[in-house]
Amino acid sequence: MVRLLANPLVWRGTLVLFMAGCAFVFAIFLIRRLRRNLAAEADLDSATPHTLEALPVHLYNTVIQQLKQQKHELQVQTLTEQRRARVTENFSQTVLSNLPSGVLVFALNGLVKQANPAAKEILGFRSLSGMSAEDIFRDAAVCSPKSTVRSDGPADLPVRLVEEVHAVLREGSKRRQLEADYTTPAGEKLHIAVTVSAVPAVDGSLLGAACLISDRSEFEHIRRQQQLHGEISAEMALELRTSLSTIAGYAQQLARNRDPDLTPQLAADIAGEAASLDRRIGGFLAAKRTVDAGTRANTAARIT
Repeated sequence: MVRLLANPLVWRGTLVLFMAGCAFVFAIFLIRRLRRNLAAEADLDSATPHTLEALPVHLYNTVIQQLKQQKHELQVQTLTEQRRARVTENFSQTVLSNLPSGVLVFALNGLVKQANPAAKEILGFRSLSGMSAEDIFRDAAVCSPKSTVRSDGPADLPVRLVEEVHAVLREGSKRRQLEADYTTPAGEKLHIAVTVSAVPAVDGSLLGAACLISDRSEFEHIRRQQQLHGEISAEMALELRTSLSTIAGYAQQLARNRDPDLTPQLAADIAGEAASLDRRIGGFLAAKRTVDAGTRANTAARIT
C-alpha cells in the first residue's frame, strides 16, 4: 500500500480523478443553474408577449376614441356656429326687409353694398346694388339747417346730399341728420329725412356708411299747409279788424247823422260790410275744415 501511495503514477491518477470529479460536480451545478435561468426566461417570454401586445392596442384604441370625440365636438361646435350665423343673418335680413324706413349701406368706394325694399320704394329704383351716391341722390340739396351752407362758396348755395355721404365716408364722422328735397327717376317730388352714419369695424377702422331714409313728404305738406293756414289766419285777422273798424265808423256816422236821406245809405253800407265779413269768415272756416280733414286723412293713411 505504501509502495502504491509512493508511486507517482498513482498520485497523478488520483489527482486527475479528483479534478474530473470536481469538474463533473461543477458542470452539474452550472447545468442546473442554466436550466433554472432558461426556465425563468421561458416564463418571462410566455408572459411578456401578451403584455407588450395588449398595452399598445389599448393605448391605440384610447387615442382613437379621444380623437373621434374631439372631432365630434368640433363638428358640433362648427355646426352650432354656422347655425347661429345663419339665424343672425336671417334675423338681420328679416328686420331690414320689414323696416318702413329705407336703409342704404355704402362701401368705402361709394357704391351701394346693401339696400332694403323700403329704400327702393322710397327712392324709386328697382335695384340699388352697385349704384353710386351720385346716381341715386343726383342734385338733391340739403335744406333747413344753416350748417349745410357751403363755407367756400356763395352763402346761398346749399350742400348736396351726395357731398354729405362722401364726407362721412371720407371723415368717418359718427352721424349727420339731414333733410332734403328729392326727385325720383319718375319725376315725383319728395321731402326725405336722411341720417348718415359711419359703419366702424371691430378694430375701429371704417367699413363704410349707412343711410337711414324716411319719406316725410306728407308731414312736410301738412307743415306747409299749417304755415299757410297761419299766414291766412293773420291776414284774416287783419281783414276782420279792418271790417270791424269800418262798421264801427259807419255806426258812429249813423249815430251822429241828422240827415234822413243819409241814414239808409249808412245802414246799407253797414249791412254790406257785415255780409262781406260773413263771407270771408265762412270761406276761412271752410278752408280750415278742408285742411283739418286732409291732415286727418294723411295721418290715418300713414298709420295704416
